[in-house]
Amino acid sequence: MISTFSPLLYVKVSPQRLTVRNVKTGTEIAEVPEVAIGSSGNKKVILAVGTEAREAAAARPAELVNPFDHPRTLLGDFTVGEQLLKAFLRRLPGKSWFAPAPRIVMHPMGTPAGGFTQVERRAFREMALGAGAADVVLWIGRELSDQEVQSAEVLESEKGRQ
Repeated sequence: MISTFSPLLYVKVSPQRLTVRNVKTGTEIAEVPEVAIGSSGNKKVILAVGTEAREAAAARPAELVNPFDHPRTLLGDFTVGEQLLKAFLRRLPGKSWFAPAPRIVMHPMGTPAGGFTQVERRAFREMALGAGAADVVLWIGRELSDQEVQSAEVLESEKGRQ
């Protein structure tokens, strides 16, 4: 069982906005899900994320990537999406070096034709785990209130369907 001291985060993903909200404290980051990627020799490096990414990409040679903007799927670039989520988790106010890994309710927004595939569901879950989550519940459906995210009934009922 995951510690109740672990932060509980509600992560909403769409091509227009990535929102990470600590439902216990109410602190939130909601920005455009973009990453500026530059080169350092043969290695690719992240220059900036979120709203700063466009400025960074304009200031020097860089590729601007939105990992959640693809014509056929919500998750077009798993690796960049994972790095973007990890960066947002680090930027969340109140996050310290010794904080326990968060529990995340991951909510891919939208309703693709035919629904999200098992592969997409698994990719979102693994993306959150790779970004540092201790536990992930994938939520497909309407937007949740903070109280619903905290509700063990909602989380456990969805976990059983994954």
